[in-house]
Amino acid sequence: MNEQINRVIVIGLDGLEPSIAESMLINGDLPNLAELRRQGGYTRLSTTWPAQTPTAWSTFTTGTNPGGHGIFDFIRRDPETYLPNLALNRYEQKNPFVRPKAVNLRGGTPLWSVLSGAGIPSTVLRCPCTYPPDETPERMLSGMGVPDLRGGLGTGTFYTEADDVKAGEDENVVKLSGSNGRFQTHVIGPRNPRTREDIRFPIDVKVDRESRCIKIRSQGEPRELTVECGQWSQWLHARFKAGILVSVSGCVRFYLCRLEPQVEIYASPVNFDPRKPLFPISTPKDYARQLQETIGTFYTVGMAEDHTALNNRRIDESAFLDQCAQVLRERENMLSYELDRFKNGLLYCLFDTPDRIQHMFWRFREEDHPANKSAPAGDFSRAIEQHYRDCDEIIGRVAQRADERTLLIVLSDHGFSSFKRGMHLNTWLFEQGLLAFKGDSLPDEEHDLLRNVDWDRTKAYALGLGSIYLNRRGREANGILDGDEVDVVSNAIVQGLTGLRDAELDCPAVRRVVRREEVYDGPFLDEAPDLIVGFESGYRVSWATALGGAREGLFEDNARAWSGDHIIDPDLVPGVLLMNRPLKDNRPNMEDLAPTILNALGVPAPEQMKGDVLL
Repeated sequence: MNEQINRVIVIGLDGLEPSIAESMLINGDLPNLAELRRQGGYTRLSTTWPAQTPTAWSTFTTGTNPGGHGIFDFIRRDPETYLPNLALNRYEQKNPFVRPKAVNLRGGTPLWSVLSGAGIPSTVLRCPCTYPPDETPERMLSGMGVPDLRGGLGTGTFYTEADDVKAGEDENVVKLSGSNGRFQTHVIGPRNPRTREDIRFPIDVKVDRESRCIKIRSQGEPRELTVECGQWSQWLHARFKAGILVSVSGCVRFYLCRLEPQVEIYASPVNFDPRKPLFPISTPKDYARQLQETIGTFYTVGMAEDHTALNNRRIDESAFLDQCAQVLRERENMLSYELDRFKNGLLYCLFDTPDRIQHMFWRFREEDHPANKSAPAGDFSRAIEQHYRDCDEIIGRVAQRADERTLLIVLSDHGFSSFKRGMHLNTWLFEQGLLAFKGDSLPDEEHDLLRNVDWDRTKAYALGLGSIYLNRRGREANGILDGDEVDVVSNAIVQGLTGLRDAELDCPAVRRVVRREEVYDGPFLDEAPDLIVGFESGYRVSWATALGGAREGLFEDNARAWSGDHIIDPDLVPGVLLMNRPLKDNRPNMEDLAPTILNALGVPAPEQMKGDVLL
């Protein structure tokens, strides 16, 4: 072990944007990050292709490019069916009588496994792509990738007295029926594995208009829960009965949106109960329960912040910021608990909220953003900067715990930019004669999930957040390309998309397209998309394209609250890196962090880690 360092603390500030951070550093608005820069150094940190959270943090974890760990996107396609699947994990079940098993799809050797082999402990809090959790850390709490109790990334519920309210994206709508301000309703839980019907947890809602609140009574904990108007509730712990002797535990929070003219309530996705999760979310298995007993109930779902509820306008901006503040405090409480007993080794903690707030509040930085056509009440133009200050205060408190033998690293996995316009990649492929629909139909909503594609005439298709796949013979179920045709089609896409302009606005939309062999190597290369599109700032793949859809026209305005993004050319969205030790200024990238941490703790990096030591 290095004589000078016996502890490494890594704080991830997901999505922290260099241009904002640097401006605030100049103005003296981030004093604790400025002190860290003075002690050691600051630099921009190159991110991965693509600049996505699970991809970049998996590279941090393994010290390899995505070809070495296999996480190329949130979404992967099944070459047998062409249908999208989640790329972070999957469930395997040998037969209907055996409980499914969660499988982590991130490959490679994580740095905490290398440390464990050298007898050095690690504590890892909420790192992406750690579900199910690794066995080698001394303690681990899983992060991005943990589903809600229904198996999705986060499905909330909107309760309303109004008729004919249609469900928005990733949500359920429940009609409230009753009289005299009393409603008998339910929380929607997991699906029954045998009948596939929703398992419901009954709740009674009583409206108290005089006190501007509702009271929710149930057989859960607590038996009575008060929810004030415009406020988030405490957690309700519920047991969803799947049979006479079978039940599943979960926890949910409510937000009382309004009482007049009609009652409207929002319920968060049902999280795994930390005390008894449906699938393991921590190492050791009871670690999540120990945390709950120490800091109280906390969000376990991988994406804790209810951005979908804000996108669907079920909650407002103030409610979302309030929730983010609570998540931030919750995460710091976990970190503080571990810092109190951290003696040696590695301690990692990720704060996701900078990423989430920038996704939802970037529009307030740009008056001409399409999402501002129906501007909400309130001034949110400095919400991002205020959150940076909140994060800086946390760094200050952590720095006070770092002695002379502690290496403190603060980094973001990527930066941020605007998302004003979305591009329909499948529509472009259709216009180039590279993708065909059955019956010679045109792009529209009927083609979502790559439905009605004529695979016998299709040479390429897009799925995920900027990925293009070639319809290769012998790989795809109905592949038609082989031999020289692969290079011909690949070259045509690269040449056709590179430098493509948005004719309506006369702006460049695509910066470049890279072939997988140019940016990836390693055992998972064959699983990578064939081509990755690097967009210009202001542009991103459209929402429809992400799930294999096609629409009329190449571009569309992005009018959603989700108005900022980072899935563009990675050179345009580097992250940040600060240390309390001098660091080499040699254009560091995410691959360099694992070798650097291992070196600081006196452990040789394994051969597959190609990064440089930055100390």
